[in-house]
Amino acid sequence: MLNVPKTQLARFLAHAKNGLPYEACALLSGTLDGANATVQWIYLLTNMDQSPEHFSMDPKEQFAAIKDMRRHGWALLGNLHSHPSSPPRPSAEDKRLAFDPSLRYLILSLMDEEPVLRCFHIRGGHMEKEPITLLEDEKMGVVE
Repeated sequence: MLNVPKTQLARFLAHAKNGLPYEACALLSGTLDGANATVQWIYLLTNMDQSPEHFSMDPKEQFAAIKDMRRHGWALLGNLHSHPSSPPRPSAEDKRLAFDPSLRYLILSLMDEEPVLRCFHIRGGHMEKEPITLLEDEKMGVVE
C-alpha cells in the first residue's frame, strides 16, 4: 500500500496542470514499513523532453532530490508522471523504461475533468497495481 498526503498530491497536480500540454514528472520520497510506503515529499522536476507523450527528468534536479532525500533519511519510493490526454496506465515506453522493480510508478491522468491517480509495480514488462491511500496532513510528519 502507498500512502500519499493530499497536500503532496495537490502540489503535483498543480505542477502537472501548469505544464500542460506536456507531461509533468516527479520523484517520490518517504519511508518504508514492510510492504507499506508513505510519501513524505514529492520532488517536482522539469520534463526535459517538453512532450505530451513522454518525459525525461532533469539529471541535475534528480541528483539534488536524491541528496535531499538522504539528508532527511528518506528512501526513493518511485516516480510520478502525468498523462495529459491518456488513461493512468503505463504506456509501452513506461514499461520499457521501468528499470527498477522495487520502485513504484505512479501516473496521474488529466484526460477527464476529475484527475485519476494509479500506482504500479513494473517487473519484466508486467505491471501490477498497488492501492493508494490519500492521507490528511494531520496524520503525517510532512517536512516542508
